[in-house]
Amino acid sequence: MANVFSEANFEDEVLKSDIPVLVDFWATWCGPCRMIAPIIDQLSTELAGKIKVGKVDVDANNGLAATYGVRTIPTLLIIKNGEIMDTMVGASSKDAIMQRLRPFM
Repeated sequence: MANVFSEANFEDEVLKSDIPVLVDFWATWCGPCRMIAPIIDQLSTELAGKIKVGKVDVDANNGLAATYGVRTIPTLLIIKNGEIMDTMVGASSKDAIMQRLRPFM
């Protein structure tokens, strides 16, 4: 299961992480978000120790969404050493997400 990131833990869990982080900005009412949710959970398990995977509920953490310019969900960010390395907007296949993650593993 993917980690849950919030405004309270984002700095420690994401920005200060010693491994790259895949952050899924999502909402419960978003169909495409629900569609990729099982993929995000699978990646969290499969990539444990290589890439931290977690989700940010934009309704509960709209400050984070605003800070990172998230206007469309789902938006996936790859963050390494506190910096955004890649951004994916919209629902993507597991293969497409893995292709973007490989350079950071």
